[in-house]
Amino acid sequence: MNTLDLLIGGQSRPAHESATFERANPFTGQATTTAAAASVADANAAADAAGKAFEAWSQSGPGERRMKLLKAAELMEVRQAEFVERMVDETGATPAWAGFNVMVAAGMLREAASLTTQIQGDVIPSNVPDNLAMGVRVPCGVVVGIAPWNAPIILGTRAVATPLACGNTVILKASEQCPATHHLIGEVLVEAGLGEGVVNVITNAPADAPEVVEALIAHPQVARINFTGSTAVGRIIAEKAARHLKPVLLELGGKAPFLVLDDADLDAAVDAAIFGAFFNQGQICMSTERLIVDASVADAFVDKLAARAAALKAGDPRGEGNALGTLIGAEAGEKLNALLDDAESHGARLASGGKAEGVVMPATVVDGVTPQMRLYSEESFGPVVAVMRVEGEEEAVRVANDSEYGLSAAVFSRDTARGIKVAGKIRSGICHINAPTVHDEPQMPFGGTRSSGYGRFGGKAGIEAFTELRWITVQLGPRHYPI
Repeated sequence: MNTLDLLIGGQSRPAHESATFERANPFTGQATTTAAAASVADANAAADAAGKAFEAWSQSGPGERRMKLLKAAELMEVRQAEFVERMVDETGATPAWAGFNVMVAAGMLREAASLTTQIQGDVIPSNVPDNLAMGVRVPCGVVVGIAPWNAPIILGTRAVATPLACGNTVILKASEQCPATHHLIGEVLVEAGLGEGVVNVITNAPADAPEVVEALIAHPQVARINFTGSTAVGRIIAEKAARHLKPVLLELGGKAPFLVLDDADLDAAVDAAIFGAFFNQGQICMSTERLIVDASVADAFVDKLAARAAALKAGDPRGEGNALGTLIGAEAGEKLNALLDDAESHGARLASGGKAEGVVMPATVVDGVTPQMRLYSEESFGPVVAVMRVEGEEEAVRVANDSEYGLSAAVFSRDTARGIKVAGKIRSGICHINAPTVHDEPQMPFGGTRSSGYGRFGGKAGIEAFTELRWITVQLGPRHYPI
């Protein structure tokens, strides 16, 4: 059992009136974490601490920030086993996925460290004689990062790493589904020297989330908010932030299309589709949810895909040979089962897999999905992939764009030029040719369009998101004034 306090101003402290909440293991149902349940007063205290720390941290040099972020990456790897244990217990993920999270998150910290000397500006020609004009990027202030449970170490680290590199102080608002996992990110950062309010971690009971988040957004010291999660919640956060004229970076839901053209390498496409659709039980924003397959190759593709999916075992995430762990909760299984019932009632065929039993669901392939079915348009966020058969390239592109979402996409064709042209017609923030929809690297501009959000994490795009651009001039000689 993990027992957690809040992390505010570099110190562990209980929540107001010592309130707590519990998180249970999805597979066993037994409590695995008891965490402090922050109140509005606690959220304000975290923002006060971050605001107080901003003055000194924003003036720190790139070498200091780089050194501490690199130290945090080392400490994260040293504590990998602890991260894996907490993540498996709280989310039902497999140890392999949790270990992958640690590897990518450590890479994000190292990439953030490298960005500390990339926060640059421009000398801009001025029409005023002897006037040196510059565009300079400066820290924006306190950044609130709100991270989800599905890739908690990666996305919790992403929420704060680049803001810290840019000289901002941060508050990590942990997910209610994995408070201990997110709290450990804060512990590592403080141990690396990012204490005294530079890094703060808030955990809260599920029922208290709306008021805690609203208090953080409203606090005068908070300058930026970044949120990764559902589109429905993202809209609420954007609306609340807009009232305070505060910029938000949103990375939201997805319904990633995966186009298999008539000249695709089917074996390579199946390999990528299995990974993209079923890794982490399909609970990834980039997960392949729509397989848009040319009718001329659809039978062969579906047969190969169904056989591979049927070989994937699901169950206890620590069980030997289980490629799939559990869903985050029983409610997720109920939603997925309803999507399957609806699809089958409208004529779809179950090519592999089947319904969830509690939080365990097999890799499921649904063939013949049409616009009349909920599975055509609704994000499933589980180990279910919809096959949509199309006649030719033009229809494939039309179906790919027939979605409110626009995060990740993939195109498979043996003709690279054709693949690039088709990718150019797909409305998404990310598109991979002859590669899966699930792919992330710390230095890449990551984000979506439309209902998948706006703004970009990663590399230099993250610098733009978490700094202010100031115009500064120096008059180097006499200046003429009209009066």
